[in-house]
Amino acid sequence: MIKLILISHGNPLSLSAMRILAAFLLSVSLSCSLISCGGPLGSRDFVSYQFQYGKTALLQNGIAYAPRRAPAAVHRAIAAGNRLQNKPYKWGGGHAVLNDRGYDCSGAVSYVLREAGLMSGHMSSRGFLNYGESGSGKWITLYVRNGHVFLTVAGLRIDTGWGGGRKGPRWQTGSRPGKGHIMRHPPGF
Repeated sequence: MIKLILISHGNPLSLSAMRILAAFLLSVSLSCSLISCGGPLGSRDFVSYQFQYGKTALLQNGIAYAPRRAPAAVHRAIAAGNRLQNKPYKWGGGHAVLNDRGYDCSGAVSYVLREAGLMSGHMSSRGFLNYGESGSGKWITLYVRNGHVFLTVAGLRIDTGWGGGRKGPRWQTGSRPGKGHIMRHPPGF
């Protein structure tokens, strides 16, 4: 655009102007790669919830409600997340026993995805590093790093470990730092 403006005024682009433009484009390119969907989130990035009618889940009194026109798998994932509310945090929970009395982070994510029909069995947090496809999903996004995983379903986060300690899987509307996590999503979601 700058080049077109300079040419439209009859001025040829000087070597120093081309260098400045190249440096600017390189810095924009590098900035965009830091926040690309498949790469790690930057240290300033937060996972935040902002209600949008018809596009995001609604949370009322600890119960989540899927948007009416969301795919059936999203409705099933939200129903599964609702069943996890008030379950305690249990290290290894949801792995040896799929329908457990308590869940850790990867057990909770496995439960939600399995009940939604988007995976079978269970995975450790490290296993989710290769789950599905890279980047954020339209309806479901997993945030994964070695040692922890959480997910958002229709924009609403279910997490075991941020904001108040390890109480167990809970729907969360507060922002959470995403530093060090990569985003993955089920194909088509």
